[in-house]
Amino acid sequence: MLTFYYDIMSQPSRAIFQFLKANNIVYKDHPVAIRKGEHKSDWYMKINPMGKVPAINDNGFILTESVAILKYLAVRYVVPDHWYPSDPQQRARVDEYMAWQHMNTRFNSAGLFWKEVMIPQMTGKPLDKATLNKAVSELNNTLDMLQTMFLKDRQFLCGDNITIADLLAVNELIQCLSSGRDVTQGRPKLQAWMNRVREKLHPHFDNSVGMIYKLRDMSRRQQARL
Repeated sequence: MLTFYYDIMSQPSRAIFQFLKANNIVYKDHPVAIRKGEHKSDWYMKINPMGKVPAINDNGFILTESVAILKYLAVRYVVPDHWYPSDPQQRARVDEYMAWQHMNTRFNSAGLFWKEVMIPQMTGKPLDKATLNKAVSELNNTLDMLQTMFLKDRQFLCGDNITIADLLAVNELIQCLSSGRDVTQGRPKLQAWMNRVREKLHPHFDNSVGMIYKLRDMSRRQQARL
């Protein structure tokens, strides 16, 4: 049986969670609480020696790294072709985004989340404005590219239907909301795309991002005290 190791606050974990739910794939649920250090525990390091989530164990086949996991699940289980198209050119578009996102959507969204939310919570002090402004600027460049290249003439990042690329992207961007930052503001194409992804994933998307809103409220209280 498939076992899924994850923390719902992990953006890549949420992408896989939503994929499993949307496709009615039966799996054993095995949360790993990063906040408690469980990802570095002896038992989990045997699953993933890198000490990161997510990971899966499919009847003894252990796989780490979210992109690899999503690709594997899309071909291992019976799911609609649009998730990871069999057509070589359409699949290449999905791979193109997933290669690009590591140092763009993933890097810049997670970087801003860390600087804007996690560092102030851990230190009790706001991040200096120059560092924060640099992180915002880098993310803005990524957001502009999403609109002008990937969503220029498409309903979704890689075509006219949702793919695993959209799952990875939307979960990175929604993470920024934990500080109250709406990355879709002033970006109508991005906002329309996010709404389409949310509709496609209903109700699994909203069910998996509740903690983001709790973090947002915590961040606002933290900022009020600073």
